[in-house]
Amino acid sequence: MTQERATSAVAYRAVLLAAGLLVFGLLFQQLATLLLAILITVIFAIALAIATDFLEGRKVPRGIGAFVALALGVGVVVGIFAVIIPAFVSQINEFAEKLPEYIENLNARAGDLTGAEPDEVSDRVKEFTQKYVDDPAKLIGPLASLGLGLVGVLGVLFVILLTAYFIAVDPKPMLNGVRRLVPPAYRQRGDQIMVRLRTAWIGWMQGVAVDMLVTGVLLYIGLRIIGVDFAILFAVLAALFVVIPYFGAIAGGLPPVLFALTDSPGKALLVMLVYGIVQQVESNVTIPLVMARTVKLHPAVIAIGVVVVGRLFGFVGLIVAVPILSLIVILVEELWVNPMEEADRLDEEGPMGVPPSSEVSDTTGEREDGSERGELGPVDSPTTA
Repeated sequence: MTQERATSAVAYRAVLLAAGLLVFGLLFQQLATLLLAILITVIFAIALAIATDFLEGRKVPRGIGAFVALALGVGVVVGIFAVIIPAFVSQINEFAEKLPEYIENLNARAGDLTGAEPDEVSDRVKEFTQKYVDDPAKLIGPLASLGLGLVGVLGVLFVILLTAYFIAVDPKPMLNGVRRLVPPAYRQRGDQIMVRLRTAWIGWMQGVAVDMLVTGVLLYIGLRIIGVDFAILFAVLAALFVVIPYFGAIAGGLPPVLFALTDSPGKALLVMLVYGIVQQVESNVTIPLVMARTVKLHPAVIAIGVVVVGRLFGFVGLIVAVPILSLIVILVEELWVNPMEEADRLDEEGPMGVPPSSEVSDTTGEREDGSERGELGPVDSPTTA
């Protein structure tokens, strides 16, 4: 009878677990866009709060400081686009006009290299691109379910910036609200988690900004030196793709290499060399000096995590893949790994912080550093245990 009850209990728990996972999956699909919007809002709010704190230290009221910081940020972005966009749009139009000719030349080159017929190569390229032409939702993931056009995206961005502004003006209510969701005994650890997240996300923002600038400028100079047309177009695309770790470099480097291949294989190799040099600068200078000090993620974790985040959140999720991964890693460390290591350390020390008997040869002798010790050996203070 007891065995039957145990078997029924196990089956009952398994059914509940399966039902819980199913409900969570359905809710996650519906809330994915909301979660992304909240994360992006918090990141913007952190950036605004930093600038607001700086201005507040110079006797500027927080409301005015947050508005000035937001206006300057938007102004800088608009100014950069105002300088780059005209040439960028011009090159896009020119590139689009000559695209059939470039594709024809590329088909011929690819046919020579692969032995396939040019028409066969062209059909494969068209088949690949047609998937995204017929279904653009594959590029934007959950946002497509909302039916957002350009106006809708601008509206969402306005709401995000407005919310970030109010958070930056007075962040204490939100922080206190988050703290109240944590049991009192664990609020100190919750504070540590929030500090670590803030530090990691600030480092990521600084790294992305510097990396975009360095990548765009160096690629533009390099492509102009070797005589590749549409240098601004390719440099801007590569700078934008920087936000996607590892895979962004491939996505940004492939178009100019293919374009140069329509001219000659030698020029394509030169473009690859330029991109290789820029990637070396990025890997050995920009990321270690700016980002890696705060966003401490293993490259393998980032590479695998980007794929997972892309599958869960779509293309928009790739933009904030590193913050999402750092959030997961920090939560795992603070809520699981660190408590487990602390418990192991306390077990090894024994009650009252006494080391294991194997580490104490006698009770009246000297420590290893030569100082005297009492009968119980070193005792940690309760305030520091």
